[in-house]
Amino acid sequence: QVRLAEAGGGLVQAGNSLRLSCEAAGLTFSIFGMGWFRQAPGKEREFVAAISRSGDTTVVKDSVKGRFTISRDNAENTVYLQMNSLKPDDTAIYYCTAGRTLAVVTGGSSDYWGQGTQVTVSS
Repeated sequence: QVRLAEAGGGLVQAGNSLRLSCEAAGLTFSIFGMGWFRQAPGKEREFVAAISRSGDTTVVKDSVKGRFTISRDNAENTVYLQMNSLKPDDTAIYYCTAGRTLAVVTGGSSDYWGQGTQVTVSS
């Protein structure tokens, strides 16, 4: 059974940082593209960042470029999202996702999703 477990969310003040992690189990992690989506209250889920199987290619949403960095550790079956200079607009539930290709991940049609972790940024 595939499981994606997010961690690292919380309440922070604007300008601060958080590092989200997502540990995968039940799949061959190194053959999956990985990504992060978020959903703010009253809004649709949106793409944030994705990383290829080997980690050599990343895609990041324009509005978070320069602030958010996605990385992965295939030995630890874990993908990370480093979020710096957080803004109140970043407040959302952040979801980890795993897909067969980077295109599948960025398109939001991944095979597997985590339960999400809440990130709240106060002004």
